[in-house]
Amino acid sequence: MGGGSMASLLAAVACVVLAVFPPVASGDAATLESVPDLVKAMYINVESFPCVRLLSHSGQIGCSNPGHDKIIAPIVRFRNRNDQLVQPSAVLLPLDQMTDFFLRVSNDPELYRKIAGVLVEANGMDNVLELSPDRKFPQQAFAPYSNLSHYWNPAGSGIMWNKYDFPVFLLSEESTQTLQRLADKNEKSANEYLANVAEFDLVMQTTKAGTHDSESCLREQSCLPLGGQSVWTSLPPISNSSTRHQKPIIMVTASQDSASFFRDRSLGADSPISGLIALLTAIDALSHLHDLSNLKKQLVFAVFNGEGWGYLGSRKFLQELDQGADSVNGISSLLIDQVLEIGSVGKAISQGYPLFYAHAAGNSSILKKIVDALQSASESLGSDNVKVKPAASSNPGVPPSSLMSFIGMNTSTSGLVLEDFDSQFSNRFYHSTLDGPANINSSSIAAAAALVARSLYILASGDLPIDLITLNSIKVNASLVEELIGCLLKCDPGLSCGIVKNFISPRNLCPSHYVGVFQDLPSGTQFPSYADDISRFIWNFLADRTSSLAGNSTSCTGKCQDEGEICVGAEVEGGGRCVVSTTRYVPAYSTRLKFENNSWHVLPVNSSDPLSAADPVWTESFWNTIGLRVYAVQTTTYDWLVLLIGVIITTASYLVVIVGRSYISKLIKRD
Repeated sequence: MGGGSMASLLAAVACVVLAVFPPVASGDAATLESVPDLVKAMYINVESFPCVRLLSHSGQIGCSNPGHDKIIAPIVRFRNRNDQLVQPSAVLLPLDQMTDFFLRVSNDPELYRKIAGVLVEANGMDNVLELSPDRKFPQQAFAPYSNLSHYWNPAGSGIMWNKYDFPVFLLSEESTQTLQRLADKNEKSANEYLANVAEFDLVMQTTKAGTHDSESCLREQSCLPLGGQSVWTSLPPISNSSTRHQKPIIMVTASQDSASFFRDRSLGADSPISGLIALLTAIDALSHLHDLSNLKKQLVFAVFNGEGWGYLGSRKFLQELDQGADSVNGISSLLIDQVLEIGSVGKAISQGYPLFYAHAAGNSSILKKIVDALQSASESLGSDNVKVKPAASSNPGVPPSSLMSFIGMNTSTSGLVLEDFDSQFSNRFYHSTLDGPANINSSSIAAAAALVARSLYILASGDLPIDLITLNSIKVNASLVEELIGCLLKCDPGLSCGIVKNFISPRNLCPSHYVGVFQDLPSGTQFPSYADDISRFIWNFLADRTSSLAGNSTSCTGKCQDEGEICVGAEVEGGGRCVVSTTRYVPAYSTRLKFENNSWHVLPVNSSDPLSAADPVWTESFWNTIGLRVYAVQTTTYDWLVLLIGVIITTASYLVVIVGRSYISKLIKRD
């Protein structure tokens, strides 16, 4: 082979190399001044919210990587319900297709095997008419009646109660746009050598440890129980050392937690936070009254945590009452005369005026007093035109609510749940990420608060004549309702709002109402070492609104000196103040759990607790990190092409060496 032919061969190889490996522009190279710059240029960390692995005594639900490693897959955009996958892929899924997709996945093993992960888009909410991943009868195992075929939640699909051995993330709005662009690039460049992929890091510790239920994962310490802190208070304060407080109790309750397919997007605006805001606003209205101690009955308020996961808060509260625990010192279950629960009250304005429904259970004569009080309160509101009706008699009983715990513990309990629906939830986004502030009406919540506040004054008066001047003076602060919506349901201002910052130093600014895991020792009830932002705010708010100033009103940062006094606002700069208030934390976790020898243990079913057998004993898996990022990688075709070019270059180089040696040998012989 001559020198000219060899030069032609090398030139051809160079052309191929340049075609496959285009040169990098000097301007691009100049911007990469360090390894972090290179990493930042290569990888995009995606803002998202995961679905995580939860366990019960009978199995697992939620999402996880199938093994111990990260998952990497090309991003494929699903546009239609019947789209198919040709290879394991990261599916970019419109929100309005979420229910149909996961129902299809559960019934299509071939599609299931090709799903490497799912990325749910955040936009397109206006196209979603209903979305509820919970069941049509949520937590039906706790119902105090036998008719379990009633559809309280007709939008319910039940998809959040299934186990998915692939990662699922809800994208933020900004991340949704980014992923849509990358998926579109993959579609347009299907035959090119680069592909945009998603890398999922959702490896659960229970998967690594091989623990598949709550009992085994607690034993191997690869999980923690779901739970937190409930809060209760009384108005006026109860003196523990006095026997004068032995009045019949009117128990007023609401819930502070919600559930969702995605762990950190559990807002629950209508269900149940509208009821919580109504309760706080009603307490604020009643706190301005004087001489409440002269009323015939004692008002006790409780905000339960963990109700979305087996009624953890209400059932633990009742267990503490039954055992006479310090956390409930001053009250007795034997003194509870009536229970009034404020449920979903954020969507009651449908015909131009607020209309609420009273779902009742128990002794008819006691219930008549509650209903009559609600009707009298409604009439006293006059031009506000707040209406209340008894729920349909065709309903099987009370809807899913904390009242079920009270009835389950004591079937003679008489109680009522105030709701914004009759036979079916008016909330079409129950336990979904779409149950946000846009799903409620502040006027509806304010109307519920006014109705409840006046009803409680009437009920607490007992057989005393109603002081109409006092009754009509009970007015709710509508601006407080608006402020609490901004604090508890929005990121702006979120927990940085004024009323929250007056009491606590929040750890997070964006509120979430997922119950979380119980991180404290069960013995720490009055001053737990850990309580989440929402529980600490509620404790301080209730203590403030139900208090009278202590004799020594100096600043405090912890415990107060005198018994019966507590320190409100201890976290804020400058310290808090000591007040007289009966406000306490109560642990909220499964009644079938016991903390012993520095670990949690699952107890056998308690025959004295009728609801013990229904307790799922929910736990949440540990994890090291949770992450989602995207980047471009070479396709398999490109890898084969690189290999082929490498072989060609190696062969050409070998030929160059052979030809070169032969040419040099000839030159030497001529000389």
